[in-house]
Amino acid sequence: KKMEETKERKIVVAVDESEESMEALSWSLDNLFPYGSNNTLILLYVKPPLPVYSSIDAAVTGDPVAALKKYEHELVESVMARSRTVYQDFESDINIERRVGRGDAKEVICNAVQKLKADMLVIGTHDYGFFKRTLLGSVSEYCAKRVKCPVIIVKKKNPQNN
Repeated sequence: KKMEETKERKIVVAVDESEESMEALSWSLDNLFPYGSNNTLILLYVKPPLPVYSSIDAAVTGDPVAALKKYEHELVESVMARSRTVYQDFESDINIERRVGRGDAKEVICNAVQKLKADMLVIGTHDYGFFKRTLLGSVSEYCAKRVKCPVIIVKKKNPQNN
């Protein structure tokens, strides 16, 4: 059977500063990208909404928005660089796109999946305790309920019982 006939699938992996998201990326590469497949891996990083500064703050500290944007840019670069170390061994075989969104992570991820007509969403899970999770609302659960495509939630490997 020739590989060429397989339909190209777009797989969105949500990445952030966490170890969990890197594990999700690594899992995706191992499990969703058979050698020579023509799937596209879309790395999606979401920047938090820009805070609104009062003009008084700006007068005191110079330009906080510029400082924040620089910091954010470095954050994006650092996450994408970490991602690259995870995918570099696969790089020649798969298409990789990098996307950066801004806003509430849950909304941005769901919207991106829809806009990109993604075939699959892969997301890491943060092991928050029960109370923290009910307050934050899990991004993975939220997306799983709302997007049309299959969602894979990659759980963190437990170091105790590998």
